[in-house]
Amino acid sequence: MASGKIAKTASKPSKNTYATPALEKGLDVIELLAHQPSGLSKSDISRHLNRTVSEIFRMLVCLEKRGYIAQSDGDRYALTLKLFSLVQEHPPTERLITEALPVIHRVTQQMNQSCHMGIIEGAQVTILAQANAPTPVGFYVKLGSTVDLMEAASGYVILSHLREDDLERTLTEWKSITGKKVPEDLKKHLSRIRRQGHETQPSYLVRGVVNISCPIFDERASAIGALTVPYIQYNESKVGLPEASKILKQACLEITYAIGGKPPAT
Repeated sequence: MASGKIAKTASKPSKNTYATPALEKGLDVIELLAHQPSGLSKSDISRHLNRTVSEIFRMLVCLEKRGYIAQSDGDRYALTLKLFSLVQEHPPTERLITEALPVIHRVTQQMNQSCHMGIIEGAQVTILAQANAPTPVGFYVKLGSTVDLMEAASGYVILSHLREDDLERTLTEWKSITGKKVPEDLKKHLSRIRRQGHETQPSYLVRGVVNISCPIFDERASAIGALTVPYIQYNESKVGLPEASKILKQACLEITYAIGGKPPAT
């Protein structure tokens, strides 16, 4: 028989109920070192995070033991490639890389240009796959390297083909991490890229290089990554910019279909 007493409704836990200070401190260290390629000393990390050296030391010992960080230049700590390796082993990412690599290599042969694939992580574009040009001289982007998403053609291409909620979330995270304001002409820029389906833009970082970038889509017709060719005009170039754009766009469609994705309706 049911009791006549009315059960009290459990109160909703506050945001701090499940706080995990040790985990947060460890993640703080990882996120800080991600923006310090030359590494930081214990005292530097302590100062940046406003923590005591003893607190930081315990985190550093744990992270070093697990292989996420390593000491370099004496007492300086820097990230290892373990996080990058984990990303590559993540099933969706692993499939994306597996399907993209043969296509990327074919593109380099067709154009005599290097080609790389990037995805957005936080405030940056991370290079997950790349192939060098089959030429004695060329320009390429290192595997695993990162660049501010607002300084990369692939960053704008991916942003321009995100769903509205994903776009707002990505821009909010970028502003939070970098402390910068979104460019005033961003909406106009992204709209132009959507209309033409790709970006052809002089490199934001290197003179003499024109970046051609096209999106790769997931099953929701939202951009999951982008292929980019840092195009160099050789004296005897076999493929001009217009044809290079067509080749790259077709390559991205091939990868999109291979991973079960679909391009947006025109």
